[in-house]
Amino acid sequence: MRQMASKMGDKGVPESGTSLLEGVSLPAAAIQEAPLAHNLAWMQRFAESHGAELAPHGKTTMTPELFRRQLEAGAWGITLATAPQCRAAFVSGVERLLMANQLVGRANMAIIADLIEAGADFHCVIDGEDNARALGRFFSERGLTLKVLIELGVEGGRTGCRSVEAVSELARIVDTEPGLALAGMEGYEGVVHAEDPVPAIRDYAARLVEAARRLDDEGRFGVDAPIITASGSAWYDLIAETFDAAELRSRFTPVIRPGCYVVHDHGIYRQAQRGVLSRRPDLHEGLRPALEVFAQVQSLPEPGLAIVALGKRDIGFDHLPEPLRRYREGGSADEVLSVSGWELTKLMDQHAFIRLPEHADNVRVGDVVAFGASHPCLTFDKWRRICLVDEHLTVTETLETAF
Repeated sequence: MRQMASKMGDKGVPESGTSLLEGVSLPAAAIQEAPLAHNLAWMQRFAESHGAELAPHGKTTMTPELFRRQLEAGAWGITLATAPQCRAAFVSGVERLLMANQLVGRANMAIIADLIEAGADFHCVIDGEDNARALGRFFSERGLTLKVLIELGVEGGRTGCRSVEAVSELARIVDTEPGLALAGMEGYEGVVHAEDPVPAIRDYAARLVEAARRLDDEGRFGVDAPIITASGSAWYDLIAETFDAAELRSRFTPVIRPGCYVVHDHGIYRQAQRGVLSRRPDLHEGLRPALEVFAQVQSLPEPGLAIVALGKRDIGFDHLPEPLRRYREGGSADEVLSVSGWELTKLMDQHAFIRLPEHADNVRVGDVVAFGASHPCLTFDKWRRICLVDEHLTVTETLETAF
């Protein structure tokens, strides 16, 4: 029992110095230190080179230690999606919060009012009169002023005003509410769908700039340097380029909000990054995948089939996970075994079916397999703790999530 306690620490948390291949209960999610550091610096440089601030979307990780690292790297603030997420970020030390969503419901409004009273610099999104009136009443009754951003949407999309004219009318309504201050414009280009998405997204970004300038001409903004913000993790280059070309910095605060960049992935964002680099070859090396999930071969029930103790409760599954590398349990990170030809064909709650090639004759029960995931948001939310590891797969820190 003493040996177990020495390796696992309090409450089963792996201690620093523990090998992921021996002393950690698997499956486990792990972030590689070197790619993480690369990604933090890469995206911060990208934002700054385009004259934009970076407010990474924190819903991706909901990991306060990663928020801290993003802020230390130069991030302007952290973006969140819900009032409880904002509260979790604030209590962990994040003071500037951008909620890229509508604030609806008195219970959620109360959470935000408490945060503002505690010193949070908070912004949220609105897209209609009913919400504006409800927010105005609530925050006026609390003796507070809520900073809001009007969202520009697209026909058939998600939320947001459907035209620049609707944006202008909503700004007029906000102006009549003493509990509200119009602090900028917000958008999300991920809802733009077209056969040729690049020109469509550029056009959307241009309309966002047009709407912001129109509100400025009408004298609607209630703050200095109002925010103009958009950008998810796939098309951030197009948004940043449009903001930069429009020379907004003399009047506005341009903010981009990618979140998945911090650990990147082995799926949809790897593909999206290839698109960014094809449009911008001057960027050279892009982001590096840093998040992996390690699990063990559990059974070899018949020739050509391995069952791995990994399932939908452990890793994102909008695309099937990708086997990356294999190790012997208790072995060295330098001794990498092949997963060439391995194909994950089915994922259950806690079992992965791997079709093995004919030449895979050295697979053993207990072998440790590293898997890459698509869409990191849907892997982070499955873990209360994530191991930060070095190049030797030695745990250097355990990161707590706040879902």
